[in-house]
Amino acid sequence: LSHVQLFVQTNGQNYLEENLKAVTNIMVAQFLQKLTYEEVQIIVQELLDLAEKCKSLKSHELPSESCHQLMTTFLEHICNNEGMADKRVFSDCCNINKTARHKCFLLHKKDDAGYSEIFQISNPEQICEMDKENQVIMTLYLSNYRYIYETSRKHPFVYGPSILTMSVCYETAVQSCCQEENKTECFQTKLEPIRKYVREISLRHHHLCEIGIKFNHRVATAVELVLLTKKQPKANFSEIAKLSMDIKNLHQICCEGNAVVCVLGRSQLMDYICSKQAILSSKFTPCCEMPEPFRGECIINSENDDKPDLSSLPLRRFTEDQSVCKQFTDKQDFFLQRFLYEYSRRHPELAVPVILRVDTVYQSLLGKCCKLENPLECYSHGEGIFQRVVHESHERVKNQCDLREKLGDSNFHDRLIVLYTKKAPQLSAQELIVLTNNMAAATAKCCPLNQERQFVCMEDSAKLILGALCRRHEAEPINAAVGHCCDDSYAFRKPCFDDLQVDGTYISPPLSCDQVISLKEDLCKAPEEELQTEKRKLLSNLVKQKPNAAEMQFQSIIVNFAHLVEICCQAEKSETCFQEEVSLFPCLFS
Repeated sequence: LSHVQLFVQTNGQNYLEENLKAVTNIMVAQFLQKLTYEEVQIIVQELLDLAEKCKSLKSHELPSESCHQLMTTFLEHICNNEGMADKRVFSDCCNINKTARHKCFLLHKKDDAGYSEIFQISNPEQICEMDKENQVIMTLYLSNYRYIYETSRKHPFVYGPSILTMSVCYETAVQSCCQEENKTECFQTKLEPIRKYVREISLRHHHLCEIGIKFNHRVATAVELVLLTKKQPKANFSEIAKLSMDIKNLHQICCEGNAVVCVLGRSQLMDYICSKQAILSSKFTPCCEMPEPFRGECIINSENDDKPDLSSLPLRRFTEDQSVCKQFTDKQDFFLQRFLYEYSRRHPELAVPVILRVDTVYQSLLGKCCKLENPLECYSHGEGIFQRVVHESHERVKNQCDLREKLGDSNFHDRLIVLYTKKAPQLSAQELIVLTNNMAAATAKCCPLNQERQFVCMEDSAKLILGALCRRHEAEPINAAVGHCCDDSYAFRKPCFDDLQVDGTYISPPLSCDQVISLKEDLCKAPEEELQTEKRKLLSNLVKQKPNAAEMQFQSIIVNFAHLVEICCQAEKSETCFQEEVSLFPCLFS
């Protein structure tokens, strides 16, 4: 049997048993990112003996202690093995107790998503030639492990089940392309969607892990509850509440890097969901008919179920009932979860952060109103307050899309550079360009959509982009204002960043003209994208020098820059022209 067939014919506990080596590969490569493929295989083999105990686990049981123990044994192995390539890197972790050691190892993970290409087939023709000698199965098998290794080490926060799914897609692409005449072109075409999915899911998984670590358990549970309710608006509250807690706990396991328990846990969770699909969502049926590993990925990415008719059940019980304060005081978490559930199923068109803003405002409203003599009079205005929160969120997105349409993509990107250099001048010009590239790409993708989809798309993109910025702040603090936006409220993170002004505490080191602007003959042969990058580096450096300068001054400099490049690139001696002109270039304001 080929590796693909093994995946197709097994599920649940058998699925984990048959793929235990692949799953262990994921775990080791995600922690020990600098090790070679051969070094990882040695460690994997040494760990598989302990993992044998996991095979006796019945599908209806929770992951056994032996599965969890695999992680502890793995970390001890690193610390005890004198010849371990990464032991020196982890020496600070090895000198502390076991619980703290695990957290320490997690902090060493470096996510290269967006910067490094994942595994590519170096010699497609050679792999496909093996078919003539009836050896393609073994070649694919080994090639797949190499793919798992490369993907895992470069995307250490992607959950194990997703990497397994992509590895099967990778194998399918290889088998298909070996039938084509132009194999190299086929691989390029068929592997790109896999690369794209891995990059996107890496951002989402890393973001979910951040929420679980940075904020309290109620925020993480609330995020899951909203996502589940939007996907399954017909399911009853108790089912949604149970699932949201189970999924939050599974996320924690996956985020801790225990790929074995993560894979088994998701498989068991999907077994449960498929056993309850009649009361959860009609959209799950095609997914539940799929084998592992596709079943889980399909359910996660399935579209929302049809919205039920809830017109006869208005939300008045949360804004017009006399017993609201008693319910809020007696069982606050339960009551607010119920509100989130009821609000989310009525508003599937709203993005998760927006629904969480409404929830945050409602909690604050009750905290204030329930202290008053007549609380009902106070919280009866709740519906209007909810509408205002949604309207303000809509307006922020609309204003951004209107500005992009008015300025055009290039000028809009320039505006983003100015705004975010003022907010976070401590970031390097290159970091600011990467940040605003992502923001500009999000507006280019989202703004052309219809109003409802545009709104969700922008909010969804912003939470991931700002989440990455906050992780950068966590690793190396940027400034107090950025820290406040990152730490204060997950729901209001985007509005907080939108409203940030100039960081008045920042004092830019004095830069000479040649440090601010670098013009060389190479620019004349550079693609347009590179020219734009150089222009935005200049713009960022200028803003750092004079953050309060009028926008027209920045625009004037940029126009002069473009004009100078055009003139010198047409000159007989471009390098000489650049040297002469740059000394006259008004790069610093008087």
